[in-house]
Amino acid sequence: MNPTNSTTDELTGKIIGAAMKVHSKLGFGFVESVYENSLAHELRKAGFKVEQQAVIKVYYDGIVVGDFKAELLVNDELILELKAVERANAIHEVQLVNYLNGIGKDIGLLLNFGARSLEFKRKYRRPKEGANTIGFTGFLGFLAVIGGKLLGQF
Repeated sequence: MNPTNSTTDELTGKIIGAAMKVHSKLGFGFVESVYENSLAHELRKAGFKVEQQAVIKVYYDGIVVGDFKAELLVNDELILELKAVERANAIHEVQLVNYLNGIGKDIGLLLNFGARSLEFKRKYRRPKEGANTIGFTGFLGFLAVIGGKLLGQF
């Protein structure tokens, strides 16, 4: 179910490595655009195709309902959501998953440059392999889905 494979793992691993290099050189405390420009530069040096502020169409029920700007789109397949906050939280993860669902991309990376150490998380449009999808109904089901999204299971 999950699109994870060695190619995707290698791609995300290289991106995380480049983000670590940027964070170690700049430290924390700058605005997102400084990290965006620095990371785009590092990724291009490494041979990746990088589009900054990529305008991507959002679909609902088979029609275009709007668009959003991805900070970085790598190799036309991977969305990078950058933050420069003290601590990334669940809402940032849910935001990235919603982007992935709305645009039909399978995987994205949340990178937070605002903490003392770089924070990063792979997020997927579809549930992870083997994720527990127990079928609750009603309000308990709603809580299970919200909790699962916040914990990265959906």
